[in-house]
Amino acid sequence: MEEKLLGIINQVLDKQNARQLTNLDGELSLRDDLGFDSLMLAELTVKLEDIYDVDIFENGPVDKIQQVINSLA
Repeated sequence: MEEKLLGIINQVLDKQNARQLTNLDGELSLRDDLGFDSLMLAELTVKLEDIYDVDIFENGPVDKIQQVINSLA
């Protein structure tokens, strides 16, 4: 699951010509460390809902990659 998540995050980053991740660090902040804005978060959410049928924001705000992983588990 983490490799698939890494690929999805990199797809979103690639559209913004941002630096790609080589591995997932649960402590990375989507906004502060990876530069996700609202549109990028929305795209990530839609992709994850399509694949995993899970709303990562169902239980409140999500900022860290580990929170995303936990919501998919």
